[in-house]
Amino acid sequence: MSMERLVVIGGDAAGMSAASQARRLKGPGELEIVAFERGSFTSYSACGIPYWVGGAVPDRDALIARTPEEHRARGIGLRLRTEVTRIDVAGRRVHARDLDSGAESWTSYDKLVVATGARPIRPEMPGADAAGVHGVQTLGDGQELIDSLARARGRRAVVVGAGYIGVEMAEALIDRGFEVTVVNRGSEPMATLDPDMGRLVHRAMEGLGITMVNDAEVTGVRTGDDGRVRAVVTDAAEYPADVVVLGIGVRPETSLAEAAGLPLGAHGGLLTDLGMRVRGHTDIWAGGDCVEVLDLVSGQERHVPLGTHANKHGQVIGTNAGGGYATFPGVVGTAVSKVCDLEIARTGLREKDAHRAGLRYETVTIESTSRAGYYPGSSPMTVKMLAERRTGRLLGVQIVGREGAGKRVDIAAVALTAGMTVEQMTALDLGYAPPFSPVWDPVLVAARKAAAKVRAAG
Repeated sequence: MSMERLVVIGGDAAGMSAASQARRLKGPGELEIVAFERGSFTSYSACGIPYWVGGAVPDRDALIARTPEEHRARGIGLRLRTEVTRIDVAGRRVHARDLDSGAESWTSYDKLVVATGARPIRPEMPGADAAGVHGVQTLGDGQELIDSLARARGRRAVVVGAGYIGVEMAEALIDRGFEVTVVNRGSEPMATLDPDMGRLVHRAMEGLGITMVNDAEVTGVRTGDDGRVRAVVTDAAEYPADVVVLGIGVRPETSLAEAAGLPLGAHGGLLTDLGMRVRGHTDIWAGGDCVEVLDLVSGQERHVPLGTHANKHGQVIGTNAGGGYATFPGVVGTAVSKVCDLEIARTGLREKDAHRAGLRYETVTIESTSRAGYYPGSSPMTVKMLAERRTGRLLGVQIVGREGAGKRVDIAAVALTAGMTVEQMTALDLGYAPPFSPVWDPVLVAARKAAAKVRAAG
């Protein structure tokens, strides 16, 4: 019997986690592993790029968890700067092109992993590809931005978009000494929050010296005679810029999969079963930012491009491709971010998510503190909680505050995963001491209010 070959498309979190886990289960004499990566780096933290750009992480290599040489030393045939251009499902092979030499070749597979990630959204407008306009998705993108900041004639930066990447890049640019304007098409920053919570982020960002421009549609980028960006133009105004960062979001990179006839969901991501197998295909798996996942709260498929999920997907895929058994049940949508000293966290459903899912719900918003009010260093935080009206089931939590606020969302994430009601949450035995929290943790204060509101609603 000939040795099986596992082919992996994509050399970052999901792809190389899958390859590494499969290698742990099956040695080089049992399973050949070939991985294709069109970039020059593997297994790095894309989430850390804003902190490298801002200087909090001084060295690019600190973001690399495992180098290409380390992967190869473990028996993984890694091909860098090589782009897969076609998947032939019927022929069980992939076509690839070496980006340096131009050489093309076919590689057969017995098992295939698609981990092609996501691509930054670039608006279709004049000047979007001008020098000085940057998307930030890969280490290469981060290096280009750092080089561009060094070349900039002035110290004015415009960030287009106010999601996670937008607010994190705004912080990075403030840390680099730039004057920062964030242009956002929504009514408030952080569309992953409800607008009332986004308003708190808006006020805090302006307090940090960031100019927030909401309800603005970017229509173009004005350039100088040298072709470099000079300003960002909206439907109402023009904002001078020496550098522009696009933080509009990402889409699943599934053009290869779509051309191969693999099934895509409503958000453009690949659809998989609980074992991360592509639906309808026994020997093809997919994971990371190119897939859609089950939202355990709403029961609907979502595209949630986060490194935490990608690494878990890779572990599940590698276990199954290596002959074991593992599943990925879904997500509750937990995310945390910061802009300077402001911490922003959410898990579960927003109001519009609950409405879209056909759920009747109650909401409460409370103000509390990170520590006992009398203890030095205590800072305010706002917690918003959604609960299902009839059952009291927790549906979602959003938190905005200073030190100690963000990671409190993990209490709610566990409660959501367990399917707890807000009444049940009030009895959670959480750690307490004045340096860490008030007697009633802010999340539990919100749960008490939500439980009371659910009872009052009958």
